[in-house]
Amino acid sequence: MYSNELVRGMLKTIILQLLGEKDKMYGYELSKLVKDRTEEKIVLTEGALYPLLHKLEKDNLVITSLETVGNRKRKYYALTPTGETSAKEKRHELLDFMKTLKSLIDPQPIVLCTY
Repeated sequence: MYSNELVRGMLKTIILQLLGEKDKMYGYELSKLVKDRTEEKIVLTEGALYPLLHKLEKDNLVITSLETVGNRKRKYYALTPTGETSAKEKRHELLDFMKTLKSLIDPQPIVLCTY
């Protein structure tokens, strides 16, 4: 499992990216998907996930809808057009950041050509 500091810095990007894969998802579904895809290396707690989802809603990056499933109401989250744009920007930023980190952690030796 990764440290909370690492996960916390990436959480918004992770959630926006996952919401971009489907029309809508509910909180537990997001949490389970992250846990399953990362082979439990990232486990989202309710205390981390739901405040972020509320902030994303407040920032107009996601919209919510309530649906009845069985006897329960389930709150679904979906990206707004602004959220879709933000998800793409965050993904690009993260990929660039990972490339930069790799250059710091595992630099490639410079090969000089001599003819």
